[in-house]
Amino acid sequence: MSEKEINRKVVILGSGPAGLTAAIYASRAQLEPIVIDGPQPGGQLTITTDVENYPGFADGIMGPELMNQFRAQAERFGTEILNVWIDRVDLSERPFTLYAKESQDSDEITTLIKAETLIISTGASAKWLGVPGEEPAPVGLGGNGVSACATCDGFFFRGKEVVIVGGGDTAMEEAMFLTRFASKVSLMHRRDSFRASKIMQERVFANDKIEIMWNTGIKEILGTKEAGVTGVKIFNTQSNEESEFPTQGVFVAIGHKPNTDLFKDVLEMDETGYLKTEGRTMKTNVEGVFACGDAQDSYYRQAITAAGTGCMAAIDAERFLVEHGEAVKNTETNW
Repeated sequence: MSEKEINRKVVILGSGPAGLTAAIYASRAQLEPIVIDGPQPGGQLTITTDVENYPGFADGIMGPELMNQFRAQAERFGTEILNVWIDRVDLSERPFTLYAKESQDSDEITTLIKAETLIISTGASAKWLGVPGEEPAPVGLGGNGVSACATCDGFFFRGKEVVIVGGGDTAMEEAMFLTRFASKVSLMHRRDSFRASKIMQERVFANDKIEIMWNTGIKEILGTKEAGVTGVKIFNTQSNEESEFPTQGVFVAIGHKPNTDLFKDVLEMDETGYLKTEGRTMKTNVEGVFACGDAQDSYYRQAITAAGTGCMAAIDAERFLVEHGEAVKNTETNW
């Protein structure tokens, strides 16, 4: 079977806030972008319930609905969205080549996608505990009392008792943040010492609203769809003694993994896999390739910052194409 070939000035990998914002800007600049949906269309917001910190929605909005609006806006301006699985990429020369299959399980390359510029917005995935009850609703309690983002969801736990799991700087920061809302924060760690920086540990130790539970692991998250989280089944990592611990929320803060394996040994990235960009731009070390959103942001990881970098990546791509005589200067961007 011969492969179908698609040629585009702008190809965007990922359809979360960063990718769809890039698509909105690129399509309004008449660059006719194509967005590759990826394994989780809409990104992590599609497994989030209430979003109250995205500007423009005074009463909040459900995560999936917000992403539906992003998608509709991108399509309104002519963005094409393609649901395929990218098996590998060739960035050795322009146009770049993306080899696509119909699904991850398929063995056959069905489409070659040629890109004059490539915007990578593949996001990052939170690391989870892998225990029962943690799965996204409706199977588990994910998004219904279980979260991997205190900044996103801490507000919903005002006056409640919550658990946070982790031992690094992120766990310390999230625990401190949660004390603004929760009546009590129980910080559970599998070991008897943290790997977080000394200053972050000192802040946690000094906070009266944080209880440290050493040598503690979670076996299961308890609760119901109607009540949300009601507790966790825990065990002592030294004695294996089990018990149930009542709580109204569980925050997992054991790190994130950027979805950038496609670009290993091709694009510059840090030790965790976050793509490196140049200065205030979204340029990578390969000309014509740009990165945005959580694929390159290990610090903020918010929908609004992802959208902002998606805008930047699209403008960077447009400028690159103009400089190479492949696009008409768009006066709307005021440059």
